[in-house]
Amino acid sequence: MSEEPTRGGAPTPDHELDPVIHAQARLRVMVALSVLREGDRLAFPRLQELLGMTAGNLSIHLRKLEEAGYIEVVKTHQGRTPTTLLGLTRRGRLAFEEYTAAVKALLSLTEEK
Repeated sequence: MSEEPTRGGAPTPDHELDPVIHAQARLRVMVALSVLREGDRLAFPRLQELLGMTAGNLSIHLRKLEEAGYIEVVKTHQGRTPTTLLGLTRRGRLAFEEYTAAVKALLSLTEEK
């Protein structure tokens, strides 16, 4: 199933990186959420604090990940306070696992030289 690398170590189709995840901010979101157990969620302000991102910038990247089906956004209330909780979907976990496998495969190409 795996193809040989093209000349110069350029990625083959087996080593393509998911463009939805590959953007730096979205990759950071995926990494932060991937450490949660399946079904666990993180509050938006906590994720914002961990990543040091503005609310607007984080919201834009979360929307892209949600549209791809990689994260679940749950809007609820804690008492009278609106709360947004975030977690990876199964599809998101699988996509992240495939992404990290592709990165490892690309890195192994450089080790073979």
